[in-house]
Amino acid sequence: MSGPTSEIETLIEMMARLPGLGPRSARRAVLHLIKKRGLLLMPLAEALRQVGETARECLTCGNIGTGDTCAICASEKRATGEICVVEDVADLWAMERAGVFKGRYHVLGGTLSALDAVGPEDLRIPKLVDRVAAEGVTEVILALNATIDGQTTAHYIADRLGAGVRVTSLAQGVPIGGELDYLDDGTISAAMRARKSF
Repeated sequence: MSGPTSEIETLIEMMARLPGLGPRSARRAVLHLIKKRGLLLMPLAEALRQVGETARECLTCGNIGTGDTCAICASEKRATGEICVVEDVADLWAMERAGVFKGRYHVLGGTLSALDAVGPEDLRIPKLVDRVAAEGVTEVILALNATIDGQTTAHYIADRLGAGVRVTSLAQGVPIGGELDYLDDGTISAAMRARKSF
C-alpha cells in the first residue's frame, strides 16, 4: 500500500498552511478536490491563477481588488465624508457583509505593538491622516478589534487626528478580545449603530 505521490503531498502541505486547516483537514480537502477534479479542482486552479495575476492592494484604502482603486473608493455613492478604519481586509469584508456602513474604509494593515516592534510608520496611519485632510472627512470611525493593541492604536489615531474631525468607535456588541472577522452580522450591525465618541 502506498501513500500520496510527492505532488499530492506537496498540495496537502500547502493547503495545511491555510488558516483553519491542519494536516488532516488539508488531506481530506485534497482528496475531495481530486475526486471532483472536473467540478472543483480544475476550476479552483484556474480561479487561483486568475486571482494570483490580478489581485492587488487599493492604493487609496488598502482593500484588495483587481485595480489600483477598489470599487468602494471608486464609487461616488460612498463619498459620505466618513472613513471607517479597520485593522485588515478581513475586517473590511466583515463590515461589508453586515451592510451597515455606506462610507469609505481605511485598512491599517495591523495594530501598533511594542512587543512586535510595530510602530505608526509600519502601518497606514500617516496615509490615514493625509486622507482625512485631503478628502474633507467629517467622521473617522475606529472599528478596531477590542484588544489591548487595537485600543492602543485607536487612542494613537485619535490623538493624531486632533479636534478637527469627529472620532468615534464601535460600541456595544463587540466583546473585549473579540475580532470583527469572527462576529456575526447582527453583532457588527448593533456595534455600528451604537458607536460613540472616542
